[in-house]
Amino acid sequence: MSERIWNFGAGPAMLPEPVLKQVQKDVWDIAGSGIGIAEHSHRGKTFEKVIRETEQACRDLAGISDDYHVLFLQGGATLQFSMVPLNLLPKGGTADYLVTGVWSEKAVSEAKKVGNVHEAVSSAPKHDRIPPASEIKYSANPAYVHMTTNNTIYGTQWTTEPPVPAGVPLVADTSSDMFSRPIDVSRYGLIYAGAQKNLGPSGVVLVIIRKDLADLGPRDLPILLQYRTHVKDGSMHNTPNTFGIYVIGEVFKWIKAEGGLAAMAERNEAKGKLIYDYLDASPMFTARAQQGSRSLMNVCFNAKSEELEAKFLAEATKRGLDGLKGHRSAGGIRASTYNAMPIEGVRALVDFMKEFEQANS
Repeated sequence: MSERIWNFGAGPAMLPEPVLKQVQKDVWDIAGSGIGIAEHSHRGKTFEKVIRETEQACRDLAGISDDYHVLFLQGGATLQFSMVPLNLLPKGGTADYLVTGVWSEKAVSEAKKVGNVHEAVSSAPKHDRIPPASEIKYSANPAYVHMTTNNTIYGTQWTTEPPVPAGVPLVADTSSDMFSRPIDVSRYGLIYAGAQKNLGPSGVVLVIIRKDLADLGPRDLPILLQYRTHVKDGSMHNTPNTFGIYVIGEVFKWIKAEGGLAAMAERNEAKGKLIYDYLDASPMFTARAQQGSRSLMNVCFNAKSEELEAKFLAEATKRGLDGLKGHRSAGGIRASTYNAMPIEGVRALVDFMKEFEQANS
């Protein structure tokens, strides 16, 4: 990786090197058009081909059936915190939320502005575990159940979907682990994911919505807040993030070339084992999340003291290990090891941790 360092940032995050090299070419001239991808009209044939192929690649990777729409929207996951209840929570109804971290708390906060919210389970205050199914207490007739599949701030991750009441749509914020492993889309009513962690650059949110749900929203909602608007206009009611959608398509091609979602899962499990095995044996560093709930995307840990953490972060940066500072609300150290991070980067981190521990014991 000539002149590049290891980027463990939580997002915008590391992109695959082959993707970056292709982007370099296509920013200047894509498909022999004489125009770079960032300059093409979203109404032109060149970009129409890009978005069509990106959607198809998404469907192919996850086996998404024709029962679902695939949309590329703006506003990130945060706007989806509002769009989901605005479209899916009827007046007088109740939405159930599984609260396992800061982002699910923020989703609850936005949903409460729209209607009734029932917190079916919570891992607060520590958010260091994923609650077992036995702790989930659903309301009598939820309009939908919302979950956040991976907790970037505290480093926890659902290993599988929780059981939900029959006929109730499961809605998932998968921003930080989408396409890091196989996903059975048929188990969900709606999936959304900010692209800037595992799928591409910032500025695009992938939305996969079951067709029967896409038309539920009140028709007096502002037009860009209705899913039906984006379905009708193919994600191009207004000018979309053309460059971002293009890069996502290149990432999808890379995932396919690397062996698909099963290969991503195998790689991510190997990276996770390497760093967690070291943390569990270390007298200096401690993993924050409980075993059985640990994220393979965001490994959050602490040193014995804040002074040691500050020293570790400063020295890591000098060694070309960047983005390791924990979220401002949680502190500590966080290594984000998304799909694009090769195992060599994780080995470099673990080797440095061993050296640091020996030098500071």
